Amino acid sequence: MFIVPASRETRQLTRLFDDAFDRVFGPVPFDNTVASRSPALDVAESDRAYTVKLEMPGVAKEDVKVSIEGRQVSVQAQTQRQDERKDGERVVYRERSVASYARTFTLPAEVDQAEAGAKLEHGVLTLTLPKRGARSAAQITVQ
Repeated sequence: MFIVPASRETRQLTRLFDDAFDRVFGPVPFDNTVASRSPALDVAESDRAYTVKLEMPGVAKEDVKVSIEGRQVSVQAQTQRQDERKDGERVVYRERSVASYARTFTLPAEVDQAEAGAKLEHGVLTLTLPKRGARSAAQITVQ
């Protein structure tokens, strides 16, 4: 490794490199568009409950909303953009973006909202939905 003193020529060389990089990879997208995704879903059933697993990588549990109304379950979540940069650092290419997850599904039997639970671990949301009579619409807290 060698150190090149900063001069007008090195700044021009850096600009030349940046232009070449943009021609190869395209300009760096800095827009704030949100990619909408429907998370993959697995449903298992026992005599007393449904267990539902949804893949939502990059989502924090505070950003997940689960609502239950009778047999219908709705899940919504959104990832947050993390712009962690050190001093003097700049982004030259970005593919990761903010993502929004949404999925609504209907189960064969009504869910007991008071006993329902949700857990988010390693990007997988697991819902435990006991079978029972329906109540009014409710939201549950993700642990």
